[in-house]
Amino acid sequence: MDSAAAPGKGTSDQQDWKIGVDIGGTFIDFCALETRSGRVASLKVLTTPDDPGAELMTGLSLLAEREGLEPAAVSRFVHGTTVGINTVIQRRGVSLALMTNAGFEDVIELARLRMPDVYSLFCSRPDQLIARDMIFGIPARLRADGSEVEAPDLEAVAAAVAKAKANGAAGIIVSFLHSWRTDIHEVAVSREIARVAPELFVFTSSEVWPVIREYERTTTAILNGYVHPRVSGYLTALEEKLLSRGVTAPALLTKSNGGVMNADEGKRSCVQMLLSGTASGVIGAAWLARRAGEKHILTLDIGGTSADFALIIDGEPQFGTGELVGEFPLHIPSVSVSSIGIGGGSIASVDAQGVLRVGPESAGSTPGPACYGRGGEQTTVTDAMAVCGWLGHSQMAYGQLQIDVGLARAAVTRLAEKIGRTAEEAAQAILDVAISEMFVEVEKLASRAGVDLREFTLMPFGGGGPMLGAFLAREFRMAKVIGAPRPGVVS
Repeated sequence: MDSAAAPGKGTSDQQDWKIGVDIGGTFIDFCALETRSGRVASLKVLTTPDDPGAELMTGLSLLAEREGLEPAAVSRFVHGTTVGINTVIQRRGVSLALMTNAGFEDVIELARLRMPDVYSLFCSRPDQLIARDMIFGIPARLRADGSEVEAPDLEAVAAAVAKAKANGAAGIIVSFLHSWRTDIHEVAVSREIARVAPELFVFTSSEVWPVIREYERTTTAILNGYVHPRVSGYLTALEEKLLSRGVTAPALLTKSNGGVMNADEGKRSCVQMLLSGTASGVIGAAWLARRAGEKHILTLDIGGTSADFALIIDGEPQFGTGELVGEFPLHIPSVSVSSIGIGGGSIASVDAQGVLRVGPESAGSTPGPACYGRGGEQTTVTDAMAVCGWLGHSQMAYGQLQIDVGLARAAVTRLAEKIGRTAEEAAQAILDVAISEMFVEVEKLASRAGVDLREFTLMPFGGGGPMLGAFLAREFRMAKVIGAPRPGVVS
């Protein structure tokens, strides 16, 4: 199929490439379509956390070397990333302060006065992303109709900024009552913060997601600010790397609702892309399900850091609000996806009570699982798979990795000694814990939707989905598992 070349993208007798990239915590996956011939190429490259964007250059170089791709011939570049969601799951975001109305300092702690699991005697709420001593009440009040009762006390704002800076805040979230009606108080406070501390970034709830109810607005704005430095830095580096490589097509980002936005918008509206890669995976899986003639699908998207689950009913992905990002609800319309910190790189450990734990910390790509031979010494799910004999018989990642079973066994043995088991027993226990963690989350998802998973087909994808998918399907007595030919690039 011929496609007209845009200026600077080559002439009509040259190639025209569309590239999709899924950037995870351990690998970056490329899918390139040459539109004239319909040829598809895919590959996988280890991420470089210390040099964001370098892995992108490596991938483009490999595509050029193997497929003859010319950077100037790229007419569309779209990518999804788990940078945001991994930041929340692993709690590696920035230190924030919150300014709200005096008397409403406990808004995020009170939430909706519901426990995460009302039937568990051991249930507890997660620690908030902003500590209580970093929440400041500012005298100010609007009525519900937007009329002003009391203007913000700017001296109190300046004093709060000084305390926030002293406590190490890198940014401030501003969320006031009724700002969905009018943002005059939030704007006034944010301007004062910019005046006294221009080095701090500021997000207002009315800017991020101006909806009624202060808790939903506040938590959404907090998530946006929490991941902002990482996401913004990553996107800036991405754009610079693309331009240096000669790719002039603008970088487009997939959003949590399955749409796309440009990089400049993504740097400010970070919360819109928290479920970027995961939402894209569900959209891709729905397309595959329709092609396969399957109406009801449970998707299982496992990368190096997280496992994401979604339901496709009657061939269509489900949408909603309040999806969980780690332990926190995301109050923006998005593809309904549940995520937990279990992936191929998830680290297994033994806690103070001698209980085996898996995740949410991940070995990532640097140093990665022990079996990668890149200096990693901690035991991961991938190492357990190698010790159990499921991995290590051939190369991985399109020939870029060779699993070292000896290193995996050494890592698992060190952990096995702590629980008095053999290496094989410990490895199987790691897999059992990982699958049981997934089982609990999927069971919640199915219960909320009111579906019987025995009537569904499991579609595992991502680098680790097919690796663990059959085990999860067995637990739910699902009769069928469908694997995509290129599971790493379903998104």
